[in-house]
Amino acid sequence: MRRLPAPSRSVPVPSPVPAPAPEGQRLLGVVTMVGSGLSNQTGAAIGSLAFPVIGPVGVVAVRQYVAAAVLLAVGRPRLRSFTWREWWPVLGLAVVFGTMNMCLYTAIDRIGLGLAVTLEFVGPLAIALASVRRRTDVCCAVLAAAGVVTLMRPSPSTDYVGMDFGLLGAASWAAYILLNRTVGSRIPGAQGAGAAAGVSALMFLPVGIVVLLTRPPTLASLGYAVTAGVLSSAVPYLADLVTLRRVPAQVFGLFMSVNPVLAAVIGLVGLGQRLGWTECASIAAIVTANTLSMATRRG
Repeated sequence: MRRLPAPSRSVPVPSPVPAPAPEGQRLLGVVTMVGSGLSNQTGAAIGSLAFPVIGPVGVVAVRQYVAAAVLLAVGRPRLRSFTWREWWPVLGLAVVFGTMNMCLYTAIDRIGLGLAVTLEFVGPLAIALASVRRRTDVCCAVLAAAGVVTLMRPSPSTDYVGMDFGLLGAASWAAYILLNRTVGSRIPGAQGAGAAAGVSALMFLPVGIVVLLTRPPTLASLGYAVTAGVLSSAVPYLADLVTLRRVPAQVFGLFMSVNPVLAAVIGLVGLGQRLGWTECASIAAIVTANTLSMATRRG
């Protein structure tokens, strides 16, 4: 869990209040967005330190448990009152929630934090570009596509499996956004998000047991995985509660463009994952596409 993305986000975000906020409140919102982005990407980097012991699957399982604990406490879903019309998007969201994080962490393990987050970011960017019909958005779509094609260009060191996981994560994030909208329109507050996180955690219980038996975790690896869950799920979700009440949704969407850059920087500083000029140019193209699309959008 954003997120609980973007990201990537691993948790849903609440609807913003339409009334404009004072300048001081907006400044606080921007500062909170910066902290949320840094927390999210730092959590992913710390989680990757547990890969040698429990693998990406183990880290994702622990992260799902942490996300469920946070969202169930915040949302307090009344499960018995849910109808089938409410349950089916919740179940879909639970599946997508786990798939999104699994793909992201597997991609991080194979191609590094910066490239994995960049490819996953294509998901929400595609949703944003598909919702409008402007020449600017067509140009942005072409620019983003060029960035993806450049990232996946054939070379001796290209890890196509890792790239494919990144793109599958992007598709999962796009589905996550659409399902989250449906859940939000049918279930009040964060009840739907809490229910989906709880179901996703239950789905990962067998995974956690298998990992525990086949790859016994060390205290350090568990600490890394729990920290990833807190920084990449709990902190971003709580930060978004503050942010979306102080800044317009357009500004929030615009700031999401920074996440691939933050991931690349944290990957370099924290994990020593260096990117070539071609990879940097591809990240810049995808980030620029989203920035232009959001900055030129009205309303």
